[in-house]
This record gives sequence, structure tokens and C-alpha cells, in this order.
Amino acid sequence: MADLFDSYELAGSWDETFASADSPRPSYESILTALQPLGAAELQPRVDALARTFMNRGVTFAYDGQERPFPTDIVPRVIDADEWDLIDRGVQQRVRTLEAFLADVYGPGQVLADGIVPREVVLTSNHFHRESFGIEPPNGVRIHVSGIDLIRDTEGTFRVLEDNVRIPSGVSYVIENRHALTQVLPEAFASSRVRPVSDYANRLHAALRAAAPYGVDDPTIVVLTPGVHNSAYFEHALLARQMGVELVEGRDLFCAGNRVFMPTTAGERPVHVIYRRVDDEYLDPVQFMPGSVLGCLGLVNAARAGHVVLANAIGNGVADDKLIYSYVPDLIRYYTGEEPILPNVETYRLGDPDAREYVLDRLDQLVLKPVDGSGGKGLVIGPQADERTLDVLRRKVIADPRAWIAQPVISMSTVPTFVGDAFQPRHVDLRPFAVNDGEKVWVLPGGLTRVALGEGQLVVNSSRGGGSKDTWVLAAGEERTVSVDLGDLSEAAAEHPTLPELSDGDVEALRQAQGSWGQAQGSWGQARDSWVQANGTFDSMDDEFAPRDFGPAGSSSAQQQQQQ
Repeated sequence: MADLFDSYELAGSWDETFASADSPRPSYESILTALQPLGAAELQPRVDALARTFMNRGVTFAYDGQERPFPTDIVPRVIDADEWDLIDRGVQQRVRTLEAFLADVYGPGQVLADGIVPREVVLTSNHFHRESFGIEPPNGVRIHVSGIDLIRDTEGTFRVLEDNVRIPSGVSYVIENRHALTQVLPEAFASSRVRPVSDYANRLHAALRAAAPYGVDDPTIVVLTPGVHNSAYFEHALLARQMGVELVEGRDLFCAGNRVFMPTTAGERPVHVIYRRVDDEYLDPVQFMPGSVLGCLGLVNAARAGHVVLANAIGNGVADDKLIYSYVPDLIRYYTGEEPILPNVETYRLGDPDAREYVLDRLDQLVLKPVDGSGGKGLVIGPQADERTLDVLRRKVIADPRAWIAQPVISMSTVPTFVGDAFQPRHVDLRPFAVNDGEKVWVLPGGLTRVALGEGQLVVNSSRGGGSKDTWVLAAGEERTVSVDLGDLSEAAAEHPTLPELSDGDVEALRQAQGSWGQAQGSWGQARDSWVQANGTFDSMDDEFAPRDFGPAGSSSAQQQQQQ
């Protein structure tokens, strides 16, 4: 391999890039070939340019009290078509199961009556909200957007680490990582058939439209953000802009008659779908925290009346509970009659006395997680913890065993990451994002690969100093990739929820139109060259071709000004 990888040593985990020393996996051959001619001296300026790209575009993340460019490594994580097919099917299965579970626990409760999940496990979850009873989504969707966190164990098996069906974040980094990498490492894309990620906002917008209340054909959709000080505000703004909808805060909305309105210069405008990025507890001061100013009074009652849809639905957090997570394989069998496509990580339920005793005897060998934690908060990795931390943890587990789960330490897979002036193995996970429109669960071909940047570290969360990688899913056969030509229009139109169906004749007409446009461009180029030869410069034409107000037919702008 190139000198860049001469010092690369496999870390004992499953390495995504190398099967063994000097033996790259087939899916990585193209990217490694593109990197081979580059030495550290040439690669470093590109790494610096990558960071500048994020800073210039405002892609930052609050860490340790400071805003910094979101750290993205220059080498992508690559997933071949067969591996992605497994992930795609597994995520779809998981989302469908969790949808059925949420409809059940906030409805008939049959899963509890049948004893698949103990009733007390659901009722004692901090994110089980009785306020959700009576709210029936028009198209049956509660999980409009989900992020299912996966890891790869030492045997190369993808496993689900946790579910995120409340307010999963990070998709903006998927989009921006791809944009930035095409700028600083374009040669790598030339030889790889990478599936695009640019359709996410269109898919999300279509799913939100499909979720509109009954009888609303042209819904008003907004993105509800906690405000500019939220660490994910960039994502809120990006998605609102790409979907072409309003970005609002709680103070921009009000409820009247169990309906939600947004004041505009043209008057009060009804709001039908709210893609909310505000936690349940802050969403409605009437139902949850009385002092919250991040939400809007009356949102829950408006949703219960069927006049507005909250995406994602309130109460979804019960499915994120890490104790509920341990029951998901059983839920998959219960609701679908299928075996789980993506297995869980082995999990100990500490409410069971035998399991609790086993775990307490091995705290220094296991990972313990609070069941309602997120962002890696509260997680204790036994082998890396000191005695005082383990003593405190022991007392917490004994006092409230329902609040904790335990799992074995899994050495997550590694990917070469540029550190200093060479590549070193760093542990990664993967968060595929799925969008549910009620007809199909669509999984974004890529997802967010998060990287634990410290040597030997296993915590990848951005809030704990982690970084990310662009995630490439390689296309199979003739599947559409980053480079799309007119030959792909029929397939693209069939997949895209807002494009009309194109016949072969339509595609041929477009090809002819493209040819005519090319001829017109050639004619314009010849005319331009002739003009420059005659006049010496082209700059003086700028004012002549600048936009202007021509006024009503038969009058000039000057005449209008005189009339005024």
C-alpha cells in the first residue's frame, strides 16, 4: 500500500478496510487506489480544507463550551451493496416493529396482556407518556424519522446498539459530509459507484405531507426548533431550507380552538404538520413542564383533536428505553412472525435478581448504561473506570436496578482515520436514518458514521468529542449513483415521490432537448467570441443584462418613476 498506510496496524477489532495487513477489502480498493499517490504532505492541506469547508458553511458543533467545525475524517467508510441490503432490510423491520409496539402500548395494550413485555416495564419508563392516549395519527405513523445505531462486532456481524425514535439528529452531517468530501477528494468519486444522499429532504417532506390531518390536501409544514443555542440548530435550519418550509420557535406559534396558527404578514396561517425538534417535556406547558418557553400552549390538545400532527409523535421515547430495547427481538417475532435480521447486543436486565448479582460481581468487566440516557451520558465502561466510579455505580444499581442495563464490552469495528501525519485505526458506529411515509420505510443509503477520535476510545458521541466520516454505500449493478445522467430519469422518477412518471418517449424528448441546449450553448459561445473580438471586453455588457423592472406593457421604468 501507499506510505500513508505503512504504519497502519490492525487493532484486534474487525477492520472495515483491511482483511489483513496489505490485504484491503474489495469495497475499499477504489478509495485506497485514489489515496495511494498522495503523501501526508499533500493530504494535510486537503484535511485543512475539509475543516474550512465546514466552518465556512456554518457546520459546527458545541463541545466543551466552544463552537468548532464538526470533525470529519477525509477517508470515507465504505459499505458494499450486499452489506447495505442487510442493513436496509433490518432497519425497515425494526422500524415497523417499533411502530406496531407504540400503537399497541398507547392503544389496546395487547402486547402487555400477552406478557411479551411486562406491564410494569412500560409503565415505569420515564418516557411513557399517558398524554399520548387518544392521539391517532391520520396515516398511522408515529415514527416519521428514526435513527437506529449499529455497531460491528469482532466477527463482522452488524448489531443494533440502540434505537432512536424520539428526535434523532445527525442527518445534516450526512449531507454536509458528502458535499465537503466531493470538494476536497473528487478523484475518489470518479472510480466508485456511490449512492447519493441528497434526496433525504425530499423524502422527509413527502412523508410529512403524507402525515397531514384528514381533509388537508396542501398542508402547512413547519420545523420547530428550540432556537439558535441548540447544538443541532444548523440541522434544523438546513432541513427547513431544503424542504422549503418555515423554521419556527415556540413563540412563533399559538393555539386557538384546538388548532395551531402561525402569524404572518398576510394574517394568521393554520399549521397542519410540525416536525418538532423539541423534547416531549418542553413541548406543551399545559401537559408537561409548566415553565417551558420552548413549545406552545395547547399543542397536545390540538394533536388529540386531529387538527395538527406532531412528527415524531409524543411518547415515542418509551421505545427508546434501553430496557425496552432488550425486548425488541421478541417484539419482532410477536408483530412480524420473523426472526430479527439485525441482532441486539447481549443485554442484562438488572431487575432480575440473578442477572443483577452476576453484573454486580463483574462491574469492572461490563458496560453499564442508564436506560433513559442519550449522547453517552451516564455510561460507564467498567474496564476504563476507577474504583470510586465503580463504587458509586454499584450503589446506584442497588438503589434503582430498573434504571440500568448492562452489556459486554464490544470492541467496535475500526476504520483508518487520519491522525497527525498517518492513518490509525479508530472505532466507529453507524446510524442509518429511516423515513416512514405510511406506505414504505425508506432508509437513507449512507447514514452517519461516528468516530471515537481518541486511541482505544469506544464512545463515539459528538457531545463527547467524537467525529464522523462520510458513509459510502456502493450501488449494485445499474443502480443510480452520485453521477446521474438522463438515462437514469425513468428510474429516478419512479422512485421519487414528487416526480411524474416518464415514458421512454419522454426520456428521448429530454435527450433531444439536451442536445438542442448544447447546440444553443455552442451558438452563444460563437456569438460571444465575435462580440469580444469587435469590442475588446465582455464586462460592459453586465449592466445591460442585469435584472430590472420593466414596468407594465407599453411603459418603461423611467416613465413609471415620472408617473409616481
